[in-house]
Amino acid sequence: MTAELVRGQNHTLPQTRLEIRVSAGTPVVAGVTLGDERGTVRGAEWIAHPGSHRLPGLEVSRQAAADHRLAVDLDALPDAVHRVTVLLALPTGAGRPVRFGAVAAPFVAVTGLDGTEIATFTLTGLDTESAVSALELYRRQGVWKVRAVGQGYASGLAEMLADQGVADAAELAASIQQAVASGLARSVAPPPPRAPDGERVRHPAGPAPSGGAGQPPGRPAPEPLGDSTPQPPATAPGGPIDYAHPRRQTSAPPPPPPAAPPSEPGRPAQPVAGDATGWSMDERLYNQVWDMFQDLARAVAAYRSAVDFAESRMDQELDRALSDPRSRIGGTGDRVREEARAKRDDLTARAREVLDRDLAQLAAESAVVEPALPASYAGWDNPVWHGYRVPMEIPMALRIGDLHLPERTDLRIPLLVRLPLERGIWVDSGRTASEAAAATDGDQLRRLGMETAVALAARLLAVYPANEFSVHVIDPAGSAAAALSPLVDSGALSGPPAAGAAGVSSVLAHLTRRVDLVQMALRAGAADSLPPDLDPGEQLLIVNDFPHGFDDRAVTQLRYLADEGPSVGVHLLMVADREEARAYGPVLDPLWRSLLRITPVADDHLADPWVGQAWTYEPLRVPQGSRVLEEVLALVAAARRAGYR
Repeated sequence: MTAELVRGQNHTLPQTRLEIRVSAGTPVVAGVTLGDERGTVRGAEWIAHPGSHRLPGLEVSRQAAADHRLAVDLDALPDAVHRVTVLLALPTGAGRPVRFGAVAAPFVAVTGLDGTEIATFTLTGLDTESAVSALELYRRQGVWKVRAVGQGYASGLAEMLADQGVADAAELAASIQQAVASGLARSVAPPPPRAPDGERVRHPAGPAPSGGAGQPPGRPAPEPLGDSTPQPPATAPGGPIDYAHPRRQTSAPPPPPPAAPPSEPGRPAQPVAGDATGWSMDERLYNQVWDMFQDLARAVAAYRSAVDFAESRMDQELDRALSDPRSRIGGTGDRVREEARAKRDDLTARAREVLDRDLAQLAAESAVVEPALPASYAGWDNPVWHGYRVPMEIPMALRIGDLHLPERTDLRIPLLVRLPLERGIWVDSGRTASEAAAATDGDQLRRLGMETAVALAARLLAVYPANEFSVHVIDPAGSAAAALSPLVDSGALSGPPAAGAAGVSSVLAHLTRRVDLVQMALRAGAADSLPPDLDPGEQLLIVNDFPHGFDDRAVTQLRYLADEGPSVGVHLLMVADREEARAYGPVLDPLWRSLLRITPVADDHLADPWVGQAWTYEPLRVPQGSRVLEEVLALVAAARRAGYR
């Protein structure tokens, strides 16, 4: 029976391997501090937070999120630890809530690894506080208990850490918030909420055991592996993800189609394209791709946590055994090492077996989903592009690349972003830490960066109805003429690429004026009074070789477009090396953070919104020798010309 706690109430914990689930309704930072017998935190090494998310026996989320799952193994904590305190804080930044009184009351649940709730606590009564000690697990006379705390701090994370005896609390709090800001900047934005009926549906051949911690939603849980088996903890936001179409009503969408019957009795049903809820096949496929993304993220996170847990348990067993002087006599020590390593290897192998099963299921699903994708979701090598026709309406989303993890590099997840774009895109043409970037010289990286931008612009032009999307280009030195040739030669651009200081100034002034006019019209409720020369369609500005050719005024206008443009249909697509803009210092930091960073070569810099692990991004390439891009742009340009007649 679940204990519903109020402030100050405690409850005995029946087990030592737990999950702490947080639901806040708005992104919050979740962390854990370890305290000794007096409750004192001995140093930063006793704090798990997004910048240092893993400690022995603890694992927390690596980014701010509305939902968290924190993994706790009380038996694996250092012997000196007597208290585990769960902390919540609001991330700092423009436009974010500054007090818990302005958001829904956070809910915290202590659960077993199977999700069974042991104790819950709703943090009501918060007002000006921006950080709160939610609850604590404490050990008394050898027994672990949970206590509801709910102590808030109006001065935020620094005050809360200082209250627990942390030295240099202000500096540590600032570093945690900086890690959170960096995580939010590199994270792929999660899809919008889906109606409650819109959870991922699977059709197993028979009853499956209930899912454990970190288990991908909707998939059969791993078989029980015994008490010593590492039950991999899910380390980040959990629970059902909703995907409501922004142009639909809020009623529940139709259910997914029934799965195909199993090929053999006792085997899972074969995957089908569109195995998700939605009002159309495109919406079902969109939801299914995101479900696959989440499933793969959680399956790999579960495997990695299992491996880490097995390694940690082996180290603990060796430390305990070899600390006994008797183990140093004869071959006892060697036998202990062999047994511990054998147990570690066995646990790791069984965790890998579970992962391989999940990967095989996802690979089979990907094999049927990819051929069924519409043009806006499909890669350039998909035959759907050979039957391309200019659409009559905007699709839900656009594929801008592929994501994969090292556990199975051939299993690619399409990276779909919603349309209209909600943030600009930065193609990083600098030399990153990836192997692919290290093997590519600087000139080639810049060329590949511009080719990536051109291919993205072409996809955007192709998926919008005629004359509802326009592309402008700033190329101050004219260095991207070769890469821009598909757009220029087809006539798909709104005008020739702008070069020189005068060209830069003219294009920026034109788009800034558009943002100003549309914002004023919307605020005045007079959207129909816009000047007749103003193009009502979406606008994309490609900027090459930033910051060359940009003076201070131009940089200010560019930042303005990045901040204010997306809400009124003006979007940035920048090709730039951040190192070359270092002279501007921190002035440009908000600009970089506001843009979704992608790379012209493979690079593992993007994070998923559930467990925050690094994914390798690869841009979409036109197949060698194919003219599909030129053919699509020719059709777009012809439709634009016909629309002007």
